[in-house]
Amino acid sequence: MENETYDVIVVGAANAGGFAAGAAAEKGAKVLVIDKKANSEYLYRNTIASVDSHAQQRAGVKIDKRELVEFLSAFAQDNVDQQLLWTWVNHSGEALDWLEEKVLKPNGDHLYATGDAYYETLMNKAFPSGNEITADEKAWDWGWGKYVIATDQALGVTFQYNTKLEHLLTDAQNRVVGVQVMDTETHAVREITAKQGVILCTGGYGANEALMQKWAPTLLKKNTYTQSPRDDGSGQVAALEVGAARDLEPASIIFDRGAVPVGTNIDDYYVKDWQSHQFVLGSYPLLKVNLKGERFFNESVPYQFAMNSLMHQPGHLEIMVWNAKTMDNLKQFHTLGCSRLGWPGIFGTDGEKKLLHDYLDKGYVQQADSIAELAEKMHLPVDQLTKTVDHYNDLCAAGKDTDFGKEAYRLFPVDEGPYYAVTLGGILLATLDGLHVNAQMQVLDQHEAPIAGLYAAGNCAGGFFWGAYPDRVPGLTASHAVTFGRLAGQCVVDA
Repeated sequence: MENETYDVIVVGAANAGGFAAGAAAEKGAKVLVIDKKANSEYLYRNTIASVDSHAQQRAGVKIDKRELVEFLSAFAQDNVDQQLLWTWVNHSGEALDWLEEKVLKPNGDHLYATGDAYYETLMNKAFPSGNEITADEKAWDWGWGKYVIATDQALGVTFQYNTKLEHLLTDAQNRVVGVQVMDTETHAVREITAKQGVILCTGGYGANEALMQKWAPTLLKKNTYTQSPRDDGSGQVAALEVGAARDLEPASIIFDRGAVPVGTNIDDYYVKDWQSHQFVLGSYPLLKVNLKGERFFNESVPYQFAMNSLMHQPGHLEIMVWNAKTMDNLKQFHTLGCSRLGWPGIFGTDGEKKLLHDYLDKGYVQQADSIAELAEKMHLPVDQLTKTVDHYNDLCAAGKDTDFGKEAYRLFPVDEGPYYAVTLGGILLATLDGLHVNAQMQVLDQHEAPIAGLYAAGNCAGGFFWGAYPDRVPGLTASHAVTFGRLAGQCVVDA
């Protein structure tokens, strides 16, 4: 492999990388994709947001671009680059149309647009943004990543796995001209030249606790798990070595459903693996209390808000309390996104019940015939939890949450056994703060000027998110990756 030279090198073979490679190859570039692991097809996400995709047009789904950009900007308190928000709303439909026509339909899949975005409160404002990848509109096609890779390969793209980026190569003018990589099996190091540019699609840093302590220390207080054990931040570090700028404040996508054993201390509990750990019911707006047995917030909020609220509570963990009757009435909570009851959510009622029994068997969920017994099993003060549950039942009977303002349709009593409880922390899906980029996906330096030959897309590219993830725009992270990946692949060739 001496004197390897390509027009474009893409680092990272998941959502952003797969779309970047295909876009560059379509324009005639000789493209190499490297990835530090042995496979990447399982990383492709099944719900992808867009505005005005063909699938949405077929379904009659309409989203006002200005309203959506205003919402996203306000959600982030304008700690974002609005130019990137507009770039996304104006190009996401095209990226999804390419996916459907060139990748999915030839393999028997298509996009199904989700029209439901019901909400009653400002905090839960939602948009019908999701496009689901499916063959039968009954389930997701979890294996569609292999179709992207095969499409890229048919366009002439070369994939090299077990190949880790070590450093970016630059010339005397600091133009990025290639990469230094290491074979993760033999540890051999070599250099590869990129005549037109390098596109970083290397993800976040949620599996690198040193970088988390440096860039986002509160994430270790909010999360009990990360489902991104590949995310070591190495792509961002390589870009910083050549003068790149990155976001100064963190952003992340956290799900509030990380079930942990009773008595867990979050300060020494951070699991990095590929296991789900998702007790999906944890994202339902049921009664939740702190480790003193007190209700402390409105449970009807975006997933990540619960973890944010816990920063003001002892132990930074919550305990959810519900009963068997709740399990037959899940539909009334009208959850959205992946916590939706039934497809395109993860589970229907039967699936939620099975998951409950699985977690009972594991000992994470506790069951009792009385609230007092439940409190003892959860290491909570009996008197306080009893008082909290009794008062919550009174609010449910009145149909009005005078304590925290939860919507009436999401008030459900915990007034008869058997009773259940589980301790919950956050699950970090990905960090979303990253390198500064412009609308052409060029990585910017400390003066906000483009670094020649260097591009970024996906979770390693910043400026789009800040703080919490707006999960009421389902599929936004995946769409940010594929839309900007495709743009990066086009722009590097057109430059």
